[in-house]
Amino acid sequence: MAVTDEAIEKIKGMIVSGALRPGDRLPKESELATDLGLSRNSLREAVRALSLIRILDVRQGDGTYVTSLDPQLLLEAMSFVVDFHRDDTVLEFLAVRRILEPAATAMAGVRIPDGELDALEAQLDALGDDPSVEELVAADLEFHRRIVAASGNSVLCSLLDGLSGPTTRARVWRGLTQEHAVSRTLHEHRQILAALRARDTEAARSWATVHIASVEQWLRSTL
Repeated sequence: MAVTDEAIEKIKGMIVSGALRPGDRLPKESELATDLGLSRNSLREAVRALSLIRILDVRQGDGTYVTSLDPQLLLEAMSFVVDFHRDDTVLEFLAVRRILEPAATAMAGVRIPDGELDALEAQLDALGDDPSVEELVAADLEFHRRIVAASGNSVLCSLLDGLSGPTTRARVWRGLTQEHAVSRTLHEHRQILAALRARDTEAARSWATVHIASVEQWLRSTL
């Protein structure tokens, strides 16, 4: 394992230093192993590990390439790991979302196009006043994803997308058990949208905070 770790660090060093750039093809295995002073076996293990976390892309019959290193691609690994969270850590994930999402919502307040606001309003209108919990949760995810995307920060967008797994389950549970949760969620969405339309970034931030904190507060009361 120590030898594989060394191989990973050496390939990482090549990428960080700029010797290998996004989209570059790695040298042939035998050449690269010699250049880095590694065994071909340890190099293979390192390539396999780096491909799992989307740093490298192994193309059968074509070679191994550095990926685009796009934040969304790299943070897919985080999303995979997050899915293995313990139930008693849901509150911690919600707390992180409460820090990040209101900031992203405020950022969107000065960037989101009117056409996107119209689309979000149409989505809320189509959902109606009495959606099923499953419909509401799916719409909630889409609503916030589109607003966060409008922040213009791809890293923030990817981080919040990766946190959706455990917080989604919390929202479903809340919708099934808490009285007025559906109507409250719809009201909070309308308030966030109204603040964005008014280009009131602080109001948008506040309503996004209220929205997440209400789920967090309810979940605390059940633990």
